[in-house]
Amino acid sequence: MSPPKIAVVDYGAGNLRSVAKALARSDMDPVVTGDPRVVADCAGVVLPGVGAFRDAANSLRAAKLDEAVAKAIADKRPYLGLCFGLQLLFDEGEEHGITRGFEVIAGRVTRFPVRGEDGSPLRVPHIGWNEVVFSGSHPMLERMPERDFYYFVHSYRGEPEDPSVVVGRTDYGGVFASAVATDSLFAVQFHPEKSQAAGKRLLDAYLHWVRES
Repeated sequence: MSPPKIAVVDYGAGNLRSVAKALARSDMDPVVTGDPRVVADCAGVVLPGVGAFRDAANSLRAAKLDEAVAKAIADKRPYLGLCFGLQLLFDEGEEHGITRGFEVIAGRVTRFPVRGEDGSPLRVPHIGWNEVVFSGSHPMLERMPERDFYYFVHSYRGEPEDPSVVVGRTDYGGVFASAVATDSLFAVQFHPEKSQAAGKRLLDAYLHWVRES
């Protein structure tokens, strides 16, 4: 069976090469592209990213990559969002002022508070390894452990209005949504490509989801 072609969406920022290498290690054929036509021709779509919400959203819209991502999700081609690939799914983000997101998941992307729920100072950004506890029903979760440790680097987190889309939770000064999913998307706040064996398990699960879709 030939490796499925996976679009790694390039909007001018992000750790695209490391994500592509991680996908290749899980027997996928990654295509790093900023061309919506190429995205439309792939079996799955991965949107990674680092940087600022406003810059990422504006860059994707300027290249019409937001439309390509929305069509992939509507067509039920498996979408995997990594870090900004999760945040951009929300209605809006507050970094550097309010910016409209893709409006796929109702809710907002907000900054971590300066203090945790227990009142102690909270270091922001949230950097390093932390546990994700998974729950719910999704093809990805069928091939992943109920909990695993992943590598995080972020100052903002998504706050969904509908708790049923939350399939992963992490405690950092309080519990936040570290993974969200619907039938055609799975998005995480952490970086699988930096998460060693745990990240490989997640990407292997993505491969199976793409092949079964």
